[in-house]
Amino acid sequence: MIATFINAAAVIVGSLIGLLIRKGIKEEYRKVVFTAAGLTSLTIGIQMVLKTSHILSFALALMIGGLLGTLLDVEGGIERFGERLKARFASKSEGAFAAGFLNASILFCAGAMAIVGSFRAGTEGNYSLIFTKSVLDGFVSIIFAGAMGIGVAFSALSILVYQGALTLLSVYIKPYVSDLMLAEITGIGGALVIMIGFGLLEIKSFKTGNFLPALIIIVVLVLVMPVLKFL
Repeated sequence: MIATFINAAAVIVGSLIGLLIRKGIKEEYRKVVFTAAGLTSLTIGIQMVLKTSHILSFALALMIGGLLGTLLDVEGGIERFGERLKARFASKSEGAFAAGFLNASILFCAGAMAIVGSFRAGTEGNYSLIFTKSVLDGFVSIIFAGAMGIGVAFSALSILVYQGALTLLSVYIKPYVSDLMLAEITGIGGALVIMIGFGLLEIKSFKTGNFLPALIIIVVLVLVMPVLKFL
């Protein structure tokens, strides 16, 4: 778990730096920071999406996952959780707390590095991949916190829960996770990160949280691929 704690700490430190940079910044410069965060998201997302090799499964997972998430109002639930965190720990003037928390949580948890790194830490005691991820997440959190505020720092909670659970359960989960599954999960995660990028660039706003069930749907589709040959 030590690697996960370090990863969470890196996000908190990076976010604090971003908040310091953000303080007193003029609106015209703040727009530049938002643009940088949006372009960073798009770049990361595109790199992730290119990992997918089964476009039909990719499309089905996004469609079914999006419909399921809309039915369950996943985005609304996350926003309400974010607002409770804001009421407890943050200033009332902090506007986009829930958005910062949600977007950063998706960005830091949706990639293969989080999964593989947690498996290596849990089964082999090898922390190198999570340490590398920690450095990357720390730098990205500076940009994101500068754009969206303190909600980004609270994504460290998501890292602790998600990567911590994967690390503790890695011995039991790892045998079922293939290279194909990692690639497809990364591809879906990339689509979510691209949605975040579009929102930050004010091109198109999505309820990204409602598409989170797609990450579960793609796992199911990969597991049934040997049976459903057309996937």
